[in-house]
Amino acid sequence: MILDFSSQLHYFWALLPEIVVSVTALAVLLLDVFQRGSRSAPSAPWVGALAVGGVVAAAVANAWLLTLEVPGNNGMIAVDGFRVAANFIILGATALGLLFSFDWLDREGIRIGEYFFLVLMACVGMMMLGGTRDLIVLFVAVELMSISVYVLTGINRRDRRSSEAALKYFLMGAFASGFLLYGIALIFGAAGSTNLSLVTYEIARGTETGNPMLFAGVALLLVGLGFKVSAVPFHAWTPDTYEGAPTPVTGFMAAGVKAAGFAAILRIVTIELAPAEPFWHGIIWWLAMLTMIIPNLIALAEDDVKRMLAYSSIAHAGYLLVGVAAGSFLGRSAALFYLGVYAIMTLGAFAVVYVVAGKGDTRSKLADFRGLGWRRPLLGAAFVVFLLSLAGFPPTGGFIGKLYLLSAAVEAGEVALAITLVLTSLVSYYYYLRVIWKMYFEVADEDAPELDRSGPAFRLATVIAVVALLAAGLFPGHALRTMSGAAEALTPRSAIVVPGLGQMDDAPPPSAVVPSPADRS
Repeated sequence: MILDFSSQLHYFWALLPEIVVSVTALAVLLLDVFQRGSRSAPSAPWVGALAVGGVVAAAVANAWLLTLEVPGNNGMIAVDGFRVAANFIILGATALGLLFSFDWLDREGIRIGEYFFLVLMACVGMMMLGGTRDLIVLFVAVELMSISVYVLTGINRRDRRSSEAALKYFLMGAFASGFLLYGIALIFGAAGSTNLSLVTYEIARGTETGNPMLFAGVALLLVGLGFKVSAVPFHAWTPDTYEGAPTPVTGFMAAGVKAAGFAAILRIVTIELAPAEPFWHGIIWWLAMLTMIIPNLIALAEDDVKRMLAYSSIAHAGYLLVGVAAGSFLGRSAALFYLGVYAIMTLGAFAVVYVVAGKGDTRSKLADFRGLGWRRPLLGAAFVVFLLSLAGFPPTGGFIGKLYLLSAAVEAGEVALAITLVLTSLVSYYYYLRVIWKMYFEVADEDAPELDRSGPAFRLATVIAVVALLAAGLFPGHALRTMSGAAEALTPRSAIVVPGLGQMDDAPPPSAVVPSPADRS
């Protein structure tokens, strides 16, 4: 099938994965209302199973996108290999997040269909971020994702910390959305369009003529996206929000929101804003440097594992920004690969934390993990895999991902970033290995409460996560080739059509094009 976006039906096919998830979300919400009968009745177990089934169906629809032919791909939403790969990462994070949540929902007595509805709607916003080619779509996707996650953060209304975290996240997110919207407004005022192809042309022209309004808009856009990925100095909300939010929600936020944010950054910044690279490269470079150094140093002093993992997630945003700063094909491939690995190991780590934390998420201190490796051998072994992957130890996917990012930085001549990546990773070994030491070399307190037994959904998700990380570390070839193929869709176009001279195509007439800057690689 050929999509030229000449009719609304073409947008339906282009957005089929998002539509499948949206329909599933509405079905979950409506069916849950009818089967409960009253507000006090719990949701049936099949409500969550339906949500997971919808995610699997969306994955099938996402794979079908690869069969479509999109000449020029000038619509508001991209249909290419990169979007498909980003969608698979987000759908995988959503499925694992749902499976990890089942036990927690039963334990806390929050068996309500609204939880699954909100997770699915957040997933829709995340998927749209990875494929946006219009600033309006970008803003709608960010708000859909953000509002859903705000409510998820405060969904445990009996927990004051959860409500506080939701309020902090909402207030900071509102400021970030303001920056993002002002940036979009300035870009629209300077370029006369929100279509990123036309904005690219104006930026290419503005690099020669100078356009302060346009570059101010780009700067504000980076601020808004920097908040979503928790880049320093836009990270202040992250530790408090991650600590106060329900732990499964924290894992979903740390994995899904960051994956979606970086998918948008890789597409918009490195491709659509490629002509402005002399402007944004310095900003991204400093963001990467600070985001690798500061959270790793702060995490050394944390004795709360949940807050420690929050700072760890910020540091990993810095590692991913190294791939963005590289500005090359290898950098984009490495960032995409590491994004998939990061989502799995972060979800798994937070899942283990909520098992140890117990009802109310009250036991997340380092002391609460004493003897975990002997009390629950399989759970402890899984946690070791997740922590070692976060640290970048072989033979895990985290090691291959960091090695791939390091190669991209060296190839692009970013030696300072490469050295900082290595040194900060060495620093992180201390707080990751400290948890493992507590698990195996210290004895649990005699009055330590018995840990809840995990359900089949949790065990299934844990096995999938562990196997995926070890497979990515031991046999990375296929995954690396897949991500490299997806990154090829982000190769900057060789030409840009001047507005008013016809439809933009990848191969327009010579008289209707303006050369764009070549890819750094």
